Amino acid sequence: MTGRVMARPVVALLTDFGTRDHYAGTLKGVLLGVCPDATLVDIGHDVPAHDVLTGALELAACYRYFPVGTIFLVVVDPGVGSSRRGLAADTGDYRFVAPDNGVLSAVFAETPPKKVVELTERKYARPTVSRTFEGRDRFAPAAGHLAKGVSLVSLGKSLANYVVLDLPRPVLVDGELHGTVVRLDRFGNLITNIDRRTLEKFADGRPIAVEVGGTDVPRLVATYAEAAPREICALFGSTDHLEVAVNAGDAAAVLGLGRGTPARVRLVR
Repeated sequence: MTGRVMARPVVALLTDFGTRDHYAGTLKGVLLGVCPDATLVDIGHDVPAHDVLTGALELAACYRYFPVGTIFLVVVDPGVGSSRRGLAADTGDYRFVAPDNGVLSAVFAETPPKKVVELTERKYARPTVSRTFEGRDRFAPAAGHLAKGVSLVSLGKSLANYVVLDLPRPVLVDGELHGTVVRLDRFGNLITNIDRRTLEKFADGRPIAVEVGGTDVPRLVATYAEAAPREICALFGSTDHLEVAVNAGDAAAVLGLGRGTPARVRLVR
């Protein structure tokens, strides 16, 4: 890893477990049992159940804002108990423990891993591994041992290949920039896969119009407050991706739209 490493190890957790049941808390208990000095941070536990793509995008939206040396424990695992592998990865500044189902794809697209291993070394798992809760018995112990100072390569054999999701990307179609809504945040903002750099290259300083789900968005603004209350607008959000919002409202509910909705940007002549 490069840069300054923290005095106390930080483990950040992202899961689809929710907070109603014991699952997320149990992960923390196992982590602290292995590494009592760890600082545990909840990225969130409300990824929609089994939604690997949303987990991948949520992780990519936040990981770079954590201190160098942070270990990310990511458990969105519809294949729990199957033959899918568990893995640990090192990108240089950060390390990740997750099922090998593509949930790290968006991070790896930005920062290719320097080392990936399969979690095969049994001494870094709990003695008995549940077929329905590998997060507790395999992934959390591995993250805890990394936090305690065990090297990544000690966790298992090297992996040259791992699952990569086919992440949706914006494309040019008949002179228009076409994308799709890939995330909805809790405010109902419709976040697309059209990033600022791609849009600016497409527009090249010329005026544009935005449409989502067949609805024209009146204008592009710099901040939510620039729009009138309850007005639909488009802007670049905190991840520098184009999103459609309603000032002080819920765009997804107002427009009746969700993930997978087509979005397009066209030049205004």
